[in-house]
Amino acid sequence: MTRETWMNVTALAVLLGVPLWALAADEPFIITLATRAAIFALAGVGLNLALGTGGLVSLGHAAFFGIGGYAMGILASHAQAFAPIMEAPFLIEGTKSMPMIWLVAMLSSALAALAIGALSLRTSGVYFIMITLAFGQMIYYFAISWPAYGGEDGLSIYVRNEFPGLNTLVPMQFFGVCFVILCLALLLMNAIHKSAFGLALSAARQNETRVLSVGMKPYNLRLVAFVISGAVTGLAGALFADLNRFVSPTMLSWQMSGEIIIFIIIGGVGRLFGPVIGAMIFILLEHTLGGLSEFWHVYLGALLLGIVLFAKGGVIGALAGREKAHD
Repeated sequence: MTRETWMNVTALAVLLGVPLWALAADEPFIITLATRAAIFALAGVGLNLALGTGGLVSLGHAAFFGIGGYAMGILASHAQAFAPIMEAPFLIEGTKSMPMIWLVAMLSSALAALAIGALSLRTSGVYFIMITLAFGQMIYYFAISWPAYGGEDGLSIYVRNEFPGLNTLVPMQFFGVCFVILCLALLLMNAIHKSAFGLALSAARQNETRVLSVGMKPYNLRLVAFVISGAVTGLAGALFADLNRFVSPTMLSWQMSGEIIIFIIIGGVGRLFGPVIGAMIFILLEHTLGGLSEFWHVYLGALLLGIVLFAKGGVIGALAGREKAHD
């Protein structure tokens, strides 16, 4: 195996081993931290398809993260209140079923990504960055002015949603759900990267003219990647809202988009496990340095500066070299 493959296996082992140790040591808070890392990694895995493979720097991916969160919040809040979401022209009720919530979250985020991507991908470079940011902020301010679901104060959920055969109130069992979903997302992204579609998307990033010359349309390739990316990020948002039993407009803010990008940069842009390692490092810094100073982001900024200047391939690139495990 390559060095990167060993790093990938080690990252998964650490992400799984830490909560297992915490379970034995009766430290449920550590399990919750590991769950946050797994969810943030999932969001990063979604964005990495657009950013790492497609070369699309999106500052609006928090929109999909938040849409997934609000899909969960709306469905669960109506279920706990025993009030339908809509009665006419047809009945739509709330639900506490995790699989159903995930499906709605992914479809909602995918539709939003389709609409936003169809317009944003007509631009490129800094214009693409700014238009995705603009769309994200539009949705953010809409959520703030949506009093039916808490507006600026957010929406609290007093129940933990259900998964067949599990007690999701048990921290370790909820972590297991998030961990399995993350592993499935990694397998999906690895399959996409190795597929004809993934190779064409990567080629469009490197040389758009050559892709056009063989009869493929880079716009269509990027739009499909953007939609898949949005759906996976929306699923992460639904899990994050379920973890906190709370959803608010902060999930839609540009700061959240920036954090998801940070996960990828720390681990390695375009590396399959880059978001996983990046999210783990981010949570570790937040937990250890956040207790020392409220300005712990200064240290995070120093880390990012070091990576950008001296290790453009992120932690994985610095330790494993240029060779990629999924090449």
